[in-house]
Amino acid sequence: MARMTKAQREWRPGRPKKKGSVKTMFASSVLSIEAFIVFFAGLAAYGLVARDWSTPGKIWLMVGAVVLAVVFVMACAVLRRPWGYAFGWVLQIVLIATGFLVPAMFGVGLMCALAWWYAVVKGGSMDRENAQRAEEQRRWDEEHDGAESAQG
Repeated sequence: MARMTKAQREWRPGRPKKKGSVKTMFASSVLSIEAFIVFFAGLAAYGLVARDWSTPGKIWLMVGAVVLAVVFVMACAVLRRPWGYAFGWVLQIVLIATGFLVPAMFGVGLMCALAWWYAVVKGGSMDRENAQRAEEQRRWDEEHDGAESAQG
């Protein structure tokens, strides 16, 4: 028997499904893409910068890149916490700082930070619009359901 999620266990007929946050979805998408960028930047640093390093230094560079990529992916899970988006901003600064190893990452990191900013701002705006639309729909349903039952 398949294990049910908390949402599946708590669902009852007639209960509407809770809408997901567009802001969280957009921000998670950006963080996931950035995880790939961090990993490939680590490979670039390995090939460009670390060729003159000792073997342990090269290994630590790749371990650091993989760990940072995993942190970006795991950051998606904390976006629902109050400090989740602040943590995302810290990761944007870290991504820009990787430019000290591979100078092209200054530009790539800046573009990623702009994508993060857009995801947070536009996603929040879309969430507010969706909440307003849902509230207007709820009010309309109340007004028109009451009128139908009075006529019936």
